[in-house]
Amino acid sequence: MIHTFKIINVKCAGCAATLKEKLFEKFGEVEVDLEKEPREITLDIADEQIEALGLALKKLGYPFLSEKMGFVDAGSAKAKSFVSCAIGKMNS
Repeated sequence: MIHTFKIINVKCAGCAATLKEKLFEKFGEVEVDLEKEPREITLDIADEQIEALGLALKKLGYPFLSEKMGFVDAGSAKAKSFVSCAIGKMNS
């Protein structure tokens, strides 16, 4: 089923490239909308895979907007997103 999720820390095409590349193997094609704020990703995903998607996004530094995080977790996610963004820029 097609789902759209609001995620945080996505700033640019480098971030989008990382999301598309890193999520492709497990979740298939991912569309990243850089025109909306907060940013959105859209993909065809089964409901039982959404939790795994959330964990994968958090690992990359781009958690769901709805995810409740403390100060340390939010800071860690932001730092991870900077690294993921840089990698995406280098690979594109």
